[in-house]
Amino acid sequence: MKTEQELIQQITELTYIIETDYPELYELLLEDPSTIPTMKHPEINPKVLQDYLNTLKQHIEHHKTK
Repeated sequence: MKTEQELIQQITELTYIIETDYPELYELLLEDPSTIPTMKHPEINPKVLQDYLNTLKQHIEHHKTK
């Protein structure tokens, strides 16, 4: 499994790609409930970061197929 730092770097890069190449999708990410923690103090770990990265990738793929 990748380290937290590696995952954060990938998330940052992918978010930048979304912001620059898919601005209409980036606006939706700001409102996406999957980015809002449901716990008061959520635990951030590699699995959570990997899940979020996968969600971002899925958003892009879904957007491309529209």
